[in-house]
Amino acid sequence: QVQLVESGGGSVQAGGSLRLSCAASGLTLSMYAMGWFRQAPGKERELVSAISWNGGRTYYADSVTGRFTISRDNAKNTVYLQMNSLKPEDTAVYYCAAERTRSSSPPVRDYDTWGQGTQVTVSS
Repeated sequence: QVQLVESGGGSVQAGGSLRLSCAASGLTLSMYAMGWFRQAPGKERELVSAISWNGGRTYYADSVTGRFTISRDNAKNTVYLQMNSLKPEDTAVYYCAAERTRSSSPPVRDYDTWGQGTQVTVSS
């Protein structure tokens, strides 16, 4: 059974940092591109960052470029999202997602496997 489990969320003050982890099971992570999405109350889910199957290429939304860093450890079947200089507008539920592809560029949509999400709250 394929499962993605996010961890590392929490409450921080503006300017703080958090590191999210996504542990994958039931799949071989090196066959998948991975993405981090977020959804704030009353807003649509948006792609925050994505990484190709081997980490060779990454994508960042304009709103997080320079503050967030995505990485992966295929040997550990884990993907990370380091979030620095957090802002109140980063408050959302963050979801990890997987898409089976070895394309050189990570997809920006149509992910088919999702985690349950982890809450990130940034106070001013």
